[in-house]
Amino acid sequence: MIELYILLIAMLAAALVAIEVKDLLAAAVSLGLVGFSVAIMFILLQAPDLAIVQIVVETLTVVFFAAVILRTTNTDTTIAGRFKPELVFPTVVFGLFGVLFLVLAASVLRELPPFGSPVMLVASQYIALALKQTGAANVVAAIILDYRGYDTLGEATVLFTAVVGVLTIVRKLGRKRNPPDEAGEK
Repeated sequence: MIELYILLIAMLAAALVAIEVKDLLAAAVSLGLVGFSVAIMFILLQAPDLAIVQIVVETLTVVFFAAVILRTTNTDTTIAGRFKPELVFPTVVFGLFGVLFLVLAASVLRELPPFGSPVMLVASQYIALALKQTGAANVVAAIILDYRGYDTLGEATVLFTAVVGVLTIVRKLGRKRNPPDEAGEK
């Protein structure tokens, strides 16, 4: 239980760093730390399906943010040939967050059960009764579509919303780059 509190504190600190830091790329990395901490919390709370969705969405979001930031910014003030004392504190903070994240991730991975063994009583019931109760030929499909249908619908809704959001942003960026002709063509 203490891991959840540590992750919550790390998430709040990373969110504050993302708000206060001037470097956009560092802010994107801080937001990624918040999202991956949520994924670790899902694993600790025995919701691996939500953790997988969170990891996929968070990875794509951080990569997309980094690509947009690197493409739209003209100068990079963080890379220089000389030492900048004002960058020492953010570097130390990000290093500490990275070490904390790796320690927590290692502790979560040690607590996972062996592959194939059900963690909860419900999981063993799903495996034992899925084929008989649903008539499906595939146990995984029976669990996802029959027993966990609303959960799967929620995950699909989250993924669909994320894709629509990304497509909306990309389309607006494309329209800004290609202004209409003076002749009135769109």
